[in-house]
Amino acid sequence: MRSAQAPDVGIITTGHDVADARLHKITAALQQRGLHVELWGLGDPAGGPAGADVHARIRGSLWRRLAQTAVLPWRTKAKVVMTVDPDMIPITRLVTRLRGRKMVADVHEDYGRLLADRAWARGLVGLPARLMVLASSKLAAGADLTVVADSYLAPHQAKKRLVVTNLPVPAFLAPSCPSGEPRAVYVGDLRESRGLFDMVEAIAAAPDWSLDLVGPVAPADRDRLEHRIERTDLAGRVRLHGRQPPAAAWKIAEGAWASMALLQETPAFVEAMPSKIYEYLASGLPVISTRLPRQTRIIEESGGGVLIDNVVEAAETLRRWSDDPGELEKLRHCALQWATDHLPSTTPYDELADAIQDLLRGSA
Repeated sequence: MRSAQAPDVGIITTGHDVADARLHKITAALQQRGLHVELWGLGDPAGGPAGADVHARIRGSLWRRLAQTAVLPWRTKAKVVMTVDPDMIPITRLVTRLRGRKMVADVHEDYGRLLADRAWARGLVGLPARLMVLASSKLAAGADLTVVADSYLAPHQAKKRLVVTNLPVPAFLAPSCPSGEPRAVYVGDLRESRGLFDMVEAIAAAPDWSLDLVGPVAPADRDRLEHRIERTDLAGRVRLHGRQPPAAAWKIAEGAWASMALLQETPAFVEAMPSKIYEYLASGLPVISTRLPRQTRIIEESGGGVLIDNVVEAAETLRRWSDDPGELEKLRHCALQWATDHLPSTTPYDELADAIQDLLRGSA
């Protein structure tokens, strides 16, 4: 633990695990500027960013989350308070104003469209959540710094707005040559709409291949997934690693032959650009991707992957690559070259850290 002096930045969340990659990237950029960071979140404290003061708890009920939302902004003594949850924005704005602290609101997803992708959030039952998202977007605009993960995300007008896209941080990646038997990898949250079962079925139809799934499985999909991968045609070929801190996640990916990003065309994903695509390319992992607009543009521009329309095409691609690894090597070369040419040496997280440092100077 650090000294009793108040932390420079307190990142608070009631919905994110402390192993979350974006939290690690933000924290690392802040620490590079010598700032003392405190993180409050979920999960195992050991999965939090090294060098930060990490406070973590197990995920509880909805009522416990609501209670934490009300309490957590009061618990941090940080000079700058950053929240990454839409439901925490209203109370965090109130508390920081009362206590004379600076506030940063990080809007890293289109929460309105994300709710449209969740069955529980539809109709009257989901009305409170939808109203909360609308209110939070308006309140986020009044924060001392409003961070959005993509230019299309609301709020479009804010007191001070900064776009911090989810680009790779090289220190967390582990680029390497393919080794061993044909193996594909996926890093990120796992649920049906993110292509979970499409990936599994593609592996089932490509018997030379195995698949490493690195990330948390949505509770609604876990039983179905476990029953499926235990069947004879997949037994031992799909491995579940759960959520991992980013460096550990990409260590698992080291030596894989290829990667997968089979997100479905849902309201939440149709305009999104998954950070994993950039990370796959920067790691030299040829990508099998669905034809979502922005994924398509990057795959075509880089030449580092293949676009597919269905599971059958994904399986055919895997079988072709195991029969002809030479094609994979060409794609790998294109992926690495594109990453070298197009991904900046400094990341948007560095710009965010500089902006937060400016806030600290203003509050001194």
